[in-house]
Amino acid sequence: MARVAVIGDVGGHPGQLRDALGALGADADGRHLPPDVTVVQVGDLVDRGPDSTAVLDLVRWYLDHQPERWIQLAGNHEAQYLPGGTGFWPEQLAEPDVDLLRSWWAAGWLRVAVAIRCADGEDLLVTHAGLTVGCWRELAEPATAAAAARRLNQRPTPLIFRGGESVVDRAAGPFWAEAGWELHEPWLEHHARGGFVPFGQVHGHSQPVRFADRTWRCPGRVRQRATVDWAARHVRVRLGGRVFTAIDPKHGRTGAPQWSPLILDGAELLTPAQVTEPQP
Repeated sequence: MARVAVIGDVGGHPGQLRDALGALGADADGRHLPPDVTVVQVGDLVDRGPDSTAVLDLVRWYLDHQPERWIQLAGNHEAQYLPGGTGFWPEQLAEPDVDLLRSWWAAGWLRVAVAIRCADGEDLLVTHAGLTVGCWRELAEPATAAAAARRLNQRPTPLIFRGGESVVDRAAGPFWAEAGWELHEPWLEHHARGGFVPFGQVHGHSQPVRFADRTWRCPGRVRQRATVDWAARHVRVRLGGRVFTAIDPKHGRTGAPQWSPLILDGAELLTPAQVTEPQP
């Protein structure tokens, strides 16, 4: 049975990434994924951890040798080096690593979004930080995850780069939206007012919980709709009949002691033909 494995933020930890790939059936060196596995990585490959260059080298191998098995999204830590992005991390990448990220962006290897069809027929939009209600409206309210992915991958600027400020921005872009106040709560308000939540989502970047002490960092009604898999470090929030799943392991400087990718058995990536919207 085909599997799609969605891997959360890596944050400069090549060992964590190799371990996750090994658990998916990759070779001992973390390469050569089995033919029934497709990886979607949600971005933030770099920064914080001990060796961002080694992470990029590993991903480069997959993009060169198994591009059909590896879908790479951009996160805010990659976006700061791309046209339209603004630098914010004090420890800048080496110039060859920056050139590599920019080459992936130019070639289309770095995406903003991807849509996945699950075995039960539900479609999911996967981005780095999630698609807020505000951005969804600016995209002309796409009714499907495939349509949303298509419009986001057209790289609307400044929409995709918006956010990152210290104040709550309910129209934060898919590189920067914070779980809880910016992503979940506005979708709850939208649904409470009679609005339709068009599709589920999977995202990294942030979490509505703090794993270190198992405390919450989100509005109360988000917490009421959330369930946590503490071992996998996944948080699922039910929103208007859909589920938004946060999968950032929060590796920090030292790496998470335990975590897992999100495994979707029997799922498939939507093809370009499925992502392309019909013309009126």
